[in-house]
This record gives sequence, C-alpha cells and structure tokens, in this order.
Amino acid sequence: MKKILIANRGEIAIRVMKTAQKMGIKTVAVFSTADRNAPHVKFADEAVCIGEPPSSQSYLRGDKIIKVAKQLQVDAIHPGYGFLSENADFAELAEKNNILFIGPRSKAIKMMGDKLAAKDAVKDYDIPMVPGVDRAVTNPIEAVEIAKQIGFPILIKAAAGGGGKGMRVVEQEKDVEEQMKRAISEATSAFGDGSVFVEKYVTSPRHIEIQVMADSHGNVLHFFERECSIQRRHQKVVEEAPSCVLTPELREKMGQAAINVAKSCDYLGAGTVEFLLDAEHNFYFLEMNTRLQVEHPVTELISGVDLVELQIRVARGEALQVKQEDLKINGHALELRVYAEDPLNSFLPSVGHLDVYKLPVGKNIRVDNGFEEGMDIPIYYDPMLSKLITYGNTRDEAIQLMIKAIENYHVEGVQTTLPFGKYVCNHDAFRSGNFDTHFVKDYYSPEALQKETENEAKIAALIAVKQYIKDQSLLRLPK
Repeated sequence: MKKILIANRGEIAIRVMKTAQKMGIKTVAVFSTADRNAPHVKFADEAVCIGEPPSSQSYLRGDKIIKVAKQLQVDAIHPGYGFLSENADFAELAEKNNILFIGPRSKAIKMMGDKLAAKDAVKDYDIPMVPGVDRAVTNPIEAVEIAKQIGFPILIKAAAGGGGKGMRVVEQEKDVEEQMKRAISEATSAFGDGSVFVEKYVTSPRHIEIQVMADSHGNVLHFFERECSIQRRHQKVVEEAPSCVLTPELREKMGQAAINVAKSCDYLGAGTVEFLLDAEHNFYFLEMNTRLQVEHPVTELISGVDLVELQIRVARGEALQVKQEDLKINGHALELRVYAEDPLNSFLPSVGHLDVYKLPVGKNIRVDNGFEEGMDIPIYYDPMLSKLITYGNTRDEAIQLMIKAIENYHVEGVQTTLPFGKYVCNHDAFRSGNFDTHFVKDYYSPEALQKETENEAKIAALIAVKQYIKDQSLLRLPK
C-alpha cells in the first residue's frame, strides 16, 4: 500500500494522514471549493477538488472520489467517519474498482446499518437486547399493543437511523400515534427509509461502547470501553475511557459480547459496539458503528495503540499481532468535542470567522484539529472544530488537566462548547461518576453556565486587582 485517499475533511482527515505519513504511505486529500485552503488540503501529498460546498456535490459523491482515486493510482481509501464511511454502496464501488476500502466489507456495513437486521444477526449469540420488537412497525395501534406488553415509557426508533434522528420517547398511550408519525416523517426525511421499531425506553441509561478490531485471519479483539453519556440532542460531547462504573467482570462480559457482535457479521477492521447500561448495571445491545469513531483517541491513549495504523494493517491483509490478554488499561483519558456551537443558545451552530484560534499545548494534552486562525467556519458541514483530549494516571488527573487545557484554548469570533466542557468537568455529578445520558437535562442550563462564567470573571478581576496593587507597592519602594 503506497498511496491512500482520505475521503473526508477536517480533523479526521489530518488524523489519518499523520498515521499514513508515519507508515511511509503517500496521501491524497479531496476537498470542496469551500475547503480549498483548509489544513487537511495543505497537509496531504496531493489534493483534488471534487465539487461545490454542499456535501451532496462533493464529499458524498462516491463516483467522483473513485474517479480521482483511479486517476491518481490510489491503492486504498480511508473514509474517516460521517459522509460515506457507513455507505455500503461506496465500499462496494471501491471493491469493484480494485481499491481497498479501509473498513468492513459492504455486507457487514449493510447489515449493521439497519438496526433491525443487526438485531436479527446477533440473536444467535445470546446478547442482551432491550425488550421490544425486532421488526418494523407502521401501525400506531400495533405500537400501543407492544407498549402495553413491555410497559411505558417506550422508544420509537428509526431502523436506518442514528444521531437521534427519527427517535421519540413516549410516556403515555395517548401520545403514541402523534409521536410515531413524527418519527416516521423524520426518518424518511433523514435516511430515505421510514421504518421504525418499538422498544422499552431504558430510564437512567449510561451509554457505554466497546472498541473492536477484527482481521481477515479470524482474530477479533476488544480495546475496552468508552463512556459516552454526556450528550446533547442524542449527540456525544464529552467521552472518556475507561468508564468509572464498570467492574472488571462486567468489562469482560461486555467485551466478549462486542466480539460476538463482530463475529455475527463476519466483521473486518475497526468498529464500535454500543450498549445501554441501566441503573442496575444490566447492559443491552444498541447498535454497531461500522467505522472509526470520533472518540477513538481516548481508547488509543489508555491502550497504547494506534487504531488507524491497525485499520491500515488489517486492510493490507495482516494479522493482528497482539492477543487479548496482552491488552491492559493504563490511566484515564477524556475527550471534549469542540463544536462551533453556542451553549447559551440551545447549542445552535455559531458560524463565523476565527479571529483568534490558539490551541493549548503541554504534556498529556492532545488536540486533533482541523482549523486555523483566520478561517471561516463553513455552514455546510458538521460544526466540529477539533477534539481536545487529556490523559492522566487517574480520572481526577485527566479532568483537572482538561480544565487547564480548556482555559488555554483561545477562540474568538465564534461561540464554542469549551465553556460547556469546563462546566461538565467542574460539576459534582460528573466528578463523582454518578451521571447518565440525562446529564444535560438534569443539571445544565444556560443560566447555570452564565453564572459560573460570571463568577470566574469576578475571581479573575480580583486576582488582577490584587496583583496590580502588589506591583504598584513594589514600584513605590525606595530605591
């Protein structure tokens, strides 16, 4: 493998390129006209424009990307995450054109991309499932009958979906019909597939996911868990590894369940098996993401592996050289997704110009970044600027370093989730480990963040005044 095309943009494109560079592999960037001067374009060995800013005319155009790959005699394509990363047709197109797709085979992508098909695939492996039905439901009367059997609240969920789209929590029978119509409509709009299913809504759930890696020689490993319960609008914002609530026994059980999920679809490469953990620490299979996850750096830091390098080696047909018993958890890692969003205004995207953009640096601070000072934030794509990751020997150490790193991350021109990240790190519920996916609903409000920010500003002003008085008194001392 001499040349890889990265079918993505921003921080993940650069992240993949860094590992390819380390391995002596040339890289090709693709970009839209909006990203002409983006860092990932400059970082690559070669770069080709593939269309106008809307992703439907550029980053989602698999045909254009394959054409570029063939023209530049590319050996493999790394899809990153988002865009075409879980598009089975794109993986198949690469396969047909004799280009290695650095990811699972199209069959596994297809199977795990449909939540009902995924449930069907894993049912022979005795993996715990949330009570509900494993088939599409279109009739509200049928949904009510199912709800009566499993008990309210229920979750109406898009079979083809993700990211919280086509998902509705229903507390009472009278709301089923209306919420079902909304879920179907949203699912149709977002995924072109209105299929929904009904399952029991797990109250006080924690979102725990297991990183897996499978080669073409029958080896499947898990690289422990990530805790991803701090979310807004069903989207993760703060992630950490390991989880502070898993016992070694539970970790082993969930790890083995994740390995079995991978085996159920003859998986290849890096994937993540997501579980819900209830208040009694029962876990239930949620779904499998057939790609590298946004939050993969926290796993890399605690396990000491480069997941992108393993992806590339597996795609080349190499066998995994490490055994499960050799893998150990070392320390604790924390990640904050730094979005250009306004946490004081319902986390709405904050589009603008990066007048100031200075990254924190220091030991055990990692920033996977896709922007630089002076750039505009494009309106066409996910508003994530970077991922801020900290590592410590203990969870407390990683949290304290995260607070320090946030304070040294300077952004002007747009609002970001940095203040929210600091709010989370300072909150007693988070620090104690006693939280779930309802953290934002239960503890966060713009007013609380505003108050904390104002208090910090007052303290900073008092310190500045105190220092000024001290400096003045020193100046007045007789020579």
